Order: sequence, then structure tokens, then C-alpha cells
Amino acid sequence: MKFARVFLPLVLLLACSSEPRPRPPGVLFVSVEQRSAWVRNFNPLFAGAGARWPTRAGVYECMQIFSSAQGKWVPWLATQHAWTEDQKTLRFTLRENVLWSDGKPFTAEDVAFTFSLLKKHPALDAGGVWRFITDVKTEGPSTVAFTFSRVYLPGFADLAHQIIVPRHIWEHVADPVTFTNPEPVATGPFTQVTLFRNQVYELGRNPRYWMPGKPAVSALRFLAFPTNDQANMALVEGEVDWAGNFVPAVDRTFVSRDPAHHNRWFPLYGSTVFLYPNTTRPPLDDVRVRKALSMALDRDRLVEVAMYGYTRPADATALNDAYTGWKDPEVAKDSWTHYDLAKANQLLDEAGILRGADGLRRLPDGKPFALDLEVVSGWSDWVRAGQVVNRDLRKLGISVQLKTYEFGTWLTRLQKGEFQLAISWSLDGPTPYNFYKWLLSPRTVLPVGEVAAANWHRLGDAEADELLVRFERAGTPEEQHALMSAVQKRFSALAPAIPLFPNPSWGESNSLRFTGFPTEQNPYARLAPHAEPDSLLVLTELAPRER
Repeated sequence: MKFARVFLPLVLLLACSSEPRPRPPGVLFVSVEQRSAWVRNFNPLFAGAGARWPTRAGVYECMQIFSSAQGKWVPWLATQHAWTEDQKTLRFTLRENVLWSDGKPFTAEDVAFTFSLLKKHPALDAGGVWRFITDVKTEGPSTVAFTFSRVYLPGFADLAHQIIVPRHIWEHVADPVTFTNPEPVATGPFTQVTLFRNQVYELGRNPRYWMPGKPAVSALRFLAFPTNDQANMALVEGEVDWAGNFVPAVDRTFVSRDPAHHNRWFPLYGSTVFLYPNTTRPPLDDVRVRKALSMALDRDRLVEVAMYGYTRPADATALNDAYTGWKDPEVAKDSWTHYDLAKANQLLDEAGILRGADGLRRLPDGKPFALDLEVVSGWSDWVRAGQVVNRDLRKLGISVQLKTYEFGTWLTRLQKGEFQLAISWSLDGPTPYNFYKWLLSPRTVLPVGEVAAANWHRLGDAEADELLVRFERAGTPEEQHALMSAVQKRFSALAPAIPLFPNPSWGESNSLRFTGFPTEQNPYARLAPHAEPDSLLVLTELAPRER
């Protein structure tokens, strides 16, 4: 009966077999976020703003896009880039004849201004670009030059992926951190807010978009679904054209209903899902305790029960399949991510956290070893994962309470370090550098109470950071791989966070009304709409099916 809550809506739906309701022509229905009500926010700069999708990759745009599916950079608002010989100046050449949606020209002034905003308001600089650049200058209307304080090759990705905003609008914004930007002026394919209500919003296409004849889709429409189950009902029923949902038994409940048009593609390119221990709260600052928690988890059972076998257990590198070429196979074999309840008990005993007569463990000061585990309510896969983790940790004699929160509340608690254990995603990039930097670098550790872009577990290691700094200057693939192998060894030694599984890059499409979706056979981008900025590649490729 443990799956009844998930399957019941789909079973009832399949029984009724209703036809999709009439809809406006050319309007693409998308399911990305699970929310009970929409809040009108299109701020692309502040990570904690809770901006609506696709603000950061559909309304606004960046200079270049890294497509992990293709393994290459795609020119976007910038057509090319070049380093100086000393690798301390990077120039981007901008695309000509690009207009903002209000008709004003897009120029290098807008790029330079955007980065000046990040400097003036550090809360906007989630990537920390002003830690490695010292200046941004325009060199005419179509060239912008970034001066680096040191050789820092990974900085290219941070600069290329930065969302660009119009100077003539944002220079008049009093506080860009709290600004909700209800009427966005942008360069992306969908900029017109044609409808916004609590339960539905719609974005119309940019009439001045720089790609001739695109977007072919006339509008994007978003209905508010508070849970995965409700979003999946709409997908199976044919109300949704493109989704990034976890769907139980997707081949049976969705694909088989219309194999000619229903498709799903779940490559393991999504960010690794972790059980994050808040290391500012003892005894979670003890690596023996973190590894004990990890070894108590039966990951084979976890991925089968919580993820329906769509993924695999994480290994000791924690890397997803996009980084297969970077993985050190010897580190991957390390045992602390293997299920071993006896060893887990031994580690807790060594840490002085002993079982009492009642079978429950107590800290050295005599207090019960009790932990709260936080997940997002309505994210049925993560809720089930939390239930499995809960049961496994109780076998260790740890009192665990699973707590679910609405997404915004959960995210705030996570970012501010106001949790004990939490299940969440991780960050990635073209190489594993970004992934490990946000897991291990002291440069990413913020005090509890401050909003952190990642490193929510708040652990920094000087030895790992020294390796990462050397990677920043590494100019050959051989040197880069050797350094990243050493970083993986350090990650495995410290177990700063507990990897559970690589998250599938969830993507479902219904091509009955629209064509051009990426597939496993045509992987020009990930099908997952969450995969920003890949979603820009998809939004500009889709077109209504000719009747």
C-alpha cells in the first residue's frame, strides 16, 4: 500500500481515458515548478528570488550556452570569445542587431552594467565572479573585456552563463535584490506577460527576437500544480506538452498511451542528489558520523523504491554520468557509500555515540542522538527517498523525524543552514570543478543565517581548495584530470555530504501538437526543462505541428 498515494490518481485517470480539452493554437503548456499558487516574479539576477520559469533561460539570456548533451559551447548573445596570451583578459564579441523587447539596442554597455550590479550588490553574485575579475570594460558597442585578478580558466563558464539585463531599465531599480520585475524587458524568445493569475500565467513571444522566424511557438502557459501527482495527471491526460516531472512507471502510465507522440528521456545528467548534514551542528561535524550515516543507507533499495529504478546508487566520487570521463575508478570503489550496517554501528561507537538499553543512541553528553530530515512537500520521489533514509537511520539507533516543507520555506532553511539533515541537489558545470568547489572549498562557506548558493552543509577544506586552485590554472587535459582525481580522493576522505544517486534529467514531451523536442536519438539539448540554460536551445527549436 505504500505506493497507493502515488498510483491512485494515474489509475483513475487511465480508467476514465478522457480526451484533452480544447486549447489556444500555438500555446505550449509546460509543467516545471510544483506550486500551489504563482507569485509574479521575473527577477533573473537574485538566486533566492524564486523567479518563475523560464526567467533565466527563456525570458533573459546569457552570452554562451554549454550544452552538456552535446559537450560543447553554443554561441548565443556573444558569437565568439578570445583570451589574451597571459590568460588574464577575456573578450566577448557580441551578436549584432539584437534588440531588447522594448526596441532598445542590446550593446556591450548592458553587459558591463550587469556585472557592475553584481559588484554593487554581492547578494546577486551567486557565482562569485568578482572574486576573480577586477574590471569590466566596453570596447565599442559589440565588445566587452573582462580583466582577471589571476589565471582562472573555469571563470569563462561563470561569465558566459551570466544572465544579462538592460541598463536602461535596471539602472532605475532601487533594490535589484528585492525587485520582482513584474514586466520584464529582455532579449529572450518569451518576454511578454500576457496573463498572470494565482493559478495560471502565460508568456507571449518576443516580437523583436533576434532569431529570424523564431520562436515558432506563440506562447507558453503554466498551470499551478502543488504536487507531482497533480502535475502527472495533467501530463498523462494530454493537458501538458512539455514537462520535467518525476513520473512513476512512466512507460506504462504515459508513454504507452500514445507511443507515437509521448516520449520520455531520463539521462543521468541531472545533478547528484545528496543527503546534506549540517556540519555546524555536532556530531555531524565528525567524518566518522557522516560516513556511518552513509553506510547505513541501502542505496539499491533507495533507488528502487524512491526512484523506480530510473537511476543508480551514487559511488564515492558522487559524479553523475555527464562526468564519466573524469571519474577516478579507484575512488569510486571506496566503501563508505556501500551498505554496511555493521561498519556503520562501529563508526558511531568509535565516535562515542553509544546505544542505550532502549536501543537508541545517545551523544557523549547523554542527550539522544535525534535528527530532523527535511524535504519538499509534494516532491513525491524525494519524500519517498526521505522515508527510506528515515527507516535506515533508525536501524542505527538514531531517532529521525521526517519533515516536509513548502518549497520556498524548505529552500530558505537550506540556504541559511537552519536544518540538520536535508535532501537536495548539487551544482554542476562543464567540468567537475564547479561541483566539487561548492562541496569542498572554504571560499563557498558562509556563516549560518546568510543565504548560500550551495555548500549548504558548510564545510571547507584547505587541501581540496589548493587542488581546485591549481585546476583553475591547469592548461592541459592531462593536468586537469590528475588534479580532479586528487580532488575526488579528498572528497571521499572527508565525506562532506552524503551522495544518494545521480538525479535523472527528467524530461517528458507530447509531440501531438508540437515538434522539435530533443530525444535520445537527437540529443541537441537535454529534454528536461529544468536544465538551464539548455532550455533556450529547446524553446527556439520547438514549432507547432502542421495540420
